[in-house]
Amino acid sequence: MKIAVCIKQVPDSWAEKKMVNGLLDRVNVDVVLNDLDEYAIEESLAIAEAHGGNDEGGANTITVISMGPERATEAVRKALSMGANNAILVSDSALVGADALSTSQVLATVIFKGEFDLVLCGTESTDARMSVVPAMIAERLGCAQLTFASAVKVDPVAKKVSITRVSETGVDEMFGQFPAIVSVVEKINEPRYPSFKGIMAAKKKSIEVMDLNAVGIAIENAWSVVIDASPRPPRAAGIKVSDDGGGADQLVTFLAEKKLI
Repeated sequence: MKIAVCIKQVPDSWAEKKMVNGLLDRVNVDVVLNDLDEYAIEESLAIAEAHGGNDEGGANTITVISMGPERATEAVRKALSMGANNAILVSDSALVGADALSTSQVLATVIFKGEFDLVLCGTESTDARMSVVPAMIAERLGCAQLTFASAVKVDPVAKKVSITRVSETGVDEMFGQFPAIVSVVEKINEPRYPSFKGIMAAKKKSIEVMDLNAVGIAIENAWSVVIDASPRPPRAAGIKVSDDGGGADQLVTFLAEKKLI
């Protein structure tokens, strides 16, 4: 099987995020591999290990695909150190401020040219939390989309992938034929830590850096832009109740006003 995993480098979840000229500041902040993508990487490795492995010369290959600045190679290297075979990074100044539509177009084009059987994604990126890119990629490619998977089973012979999906009405069982796009939830597995051997091996693995010309598409502007943004107002001071014998009444009144009782 040819497996692809889409990943993204994002600002650290604990970092203070700021908007600069309508764009999220990604330069003056610590950046990391999107932690929700680690579950997709782990699941790709588990699938490969269950069907002949992805060691050199093995039955499967795992390619990490990302879009971002050259700095994103740091996140890509972590994915490679976990066990992926190689990577593709699309980096172009024209992609600064790209929205989900632009991102899905770029990723879908790379995936189509790579002729991958199975594409795994995290449910969302922690910087935007839109959770739409996997579905957009599937729509652009005209292939099956199986989203929010809590379990994945693959039959390489029948070229079929099945998932378990927890919904508001119960547990759904879904399946699709290759090629298919699968997004996984964080409860599906426990991502492995890169071993020292994996970290050293990642330094020798191939990262193909492509611009839009190499990808074969042109993107001049994002379909959507941020017109204005305001920082969240500081937290207002709470209400202090001095109990001089009527504290309980004041508390009941407050809860009633908030319609909590």
